This record gives sequence, structure tokens and C-alpha cells, in this order.
Amino acid sequence: MIRAVGLTKRYGDRLAVDHADFTVESGTVTGFLGPNGAGKSTTMRMILGLDHPTAGTVTVSGRPYRQLPAPLREVGALLDAKAVHGGRSAYNHLACLATSNRIPLKRVDEVISLVGLDRVAKKRSKSFSLGMGQRLGIAAALLGDPGTLLFDEPVNGLDPEGILWVRNLMKSLAAQGRTVFVSSHLMSEMALTADRVIVIGRGEIKADTTMREFIAQNASTHVRVRSPHLGKLHELMTGTGWQVEAAPDDEDALRVYDVTSDAVGELAGQNGLWLHELAVVQPSLEEAFMSMTADSVEYHAGLGGMEPGASGGSGTDPGAATNTAVAQPGRPNGEAR
Repeated sequence: MIRAVGLTKRYGDRLAVDHADFTVESGTVTGFLGPNGAGKSTTMRMILGLDHPTAGTVTVSGRPYRQLPAPLREVGALLDAKAVHGGRSAYNHLACLATSNRIPLKRVDEVISLVGLDRVAKKRSKSFSLGMGQRLGIAAALLGDPGTLLFDEPVNGLDPEGILWVRNLMKSLAAQGRTVFVSSHLMSEMALTADRVIVIGRGEIKADTTMREFIAQNASTHVRVRSPHLGKLHELMTGTGWQVEAAPDDEDALRVYDVTSDAVGELAGQNGLWLHELAVVQPSLEEAFMSMTADSVEYHAGLGGMEPGASGGSGTDPGAATNTAVAQPGRPNGEAR
């Protein structure tokens, strides 16, 4: 279990994390979501003892990371897969970690096989594709067989098979009773992987709840309707008092809220209007996330590109970077560089 109480981090005048209170339970996959610069990386670095909190505490299994007697055996993390000496092979990188942490070398072979790097284990890591580097980082995180695991963008660079493998791996680790904390911008993947979600915006915790409850509280089921008589249909529905809006992804479709598809179909039929599509659409994690964090996004893209100040490093967590290190098999040679 990871527990944060009043966790705060300030960099000069910038408040990166603001009195954060949250709990990451064992036996579940917890997603950690937030816009760029929201404080995700800084929070993870404080959990791992890489940054000192300005105030508050964060503990792993009841202790600050720096007080854990055998950190690599208790916590595994993947923060930056590129934080590996390029001249070392995958095997030697893991062997160095194992030796310095009194982990049997046979465990190196086990995790290499687990992440599917058997064929390239003796190659220098600088020749690895992005996906292969991710697998090596996951292997390092799993090396000590820890009970707590942190992943920052674990599927970055992986092909579809690799993404599915990571998803199943995380669920398997949680099913074993481990604590699994995952940060990602891939909403569709998080919706399939996480049981719970913690959302941070401008350094403040916005939500700490189950995935189902988060979506239900921040996005609405709606009826999607397409018709060659869209203008007339819109007029009838708004005249009935229904909440109607244009579908953002299709100028020929409407969204109708707080009514059933039967009611929409009956209204159209009574007025002789044809319908080309009538469907109930369940809310998505992406919609819920965008709704909750709308006021927490610091940098917005304009129609012609990024607005002034939207590029560069100032929009990211001051503490972003570094690898501490966890994973399963696939086809590493087919993954993107």
C-alpha cells in the first residue's frame, strides 16, 4: 500500500504538488491521471525517495522509501526506460542491479524470459528499440519480486501485442496481492487496465475513486442520433425540453442527454422523420477525464499550432525523469524505435 498525507512539493515559487492525500490499495491496479505538468512525475519521485517533500509524508507499506531495508525487493519502478548505460547488455544491466541488491543471478534469467528479451539479452542496450527498452525497464522493476510497483507510461513504444501483454501483466500482479500504480496518457488503455483512478490537476488531487464511479460522476450516457432531417429533429427535441448538442466528432449527428433512445425514436416517428442512426453511447474515461480536468490544463493548442509558452520544458513536472524500475513476453523485435 502507498499512502500520502498532506504531500507537498514546491520548486521556488511553483507549487508542483499541493497537500495531496491519497491511498493506493494492494490487490488493485490504480491509474494515475493528469494533464502535463499536473504533478504526476513529481509525486512518483517523492514516493521513490528521489525528491524530498516540502511538507507531508508518503509511505510504502507503512515506511518512507528511504527507510525500507531492501528497497529493490519491496518496490519496483519504471520511470524512464532510457536511464540505462548504453554500453551494457540487457543481461549485464540486470546482473549489476541483482548483485548490488543481493538478488540471485537466476532471477535475471527469469525476468529476461518474462519480458521476452531472451534473444537480445546479450546485445548492448543502445541498439534497442523504444519498445525493447521499455521491456528492459519493466524487467528491472520486477527483478526483486517486489510487492509494490510503479509504472510511468509503461506501454510507450510497444506494439499492440506488447500493450496487451503489459495490460495482462498488471492485472496478474494485482491479482497476486501487489500494489500496482500506473501513470499514463492512454485513456482507452487505462480504462481497460485500472480498477481505481487517482486524478491530479495543478498539483491537487481531484479524484480518488473506482474507475466506474469516476466515469459515472464526470460523464453522461447519451443518445446519438443521425438523420437527414437533423435541423427539424433538433428543433423538436429542444422544444420538448431535452438537452441536445452537436456531436463533436460528426457534424451530421446530435447528442441527446437524459432521455431514452425509445423516446427519441418515437418523437421522430410521430413527425415522419427518418433516422439513419439511433444508439445509446456509454461515457468514456477520456470524456470524464477531460470534463474534470478542463480547468487544470495549463497549455492549450491553438488552431495554427501551440499557443505561446505551450512548448518547452516549463509545462512538465520539474521532477520528471529517472528510472528505478517491472513485466512479461511478446515480440520485442517488431516494436517501434
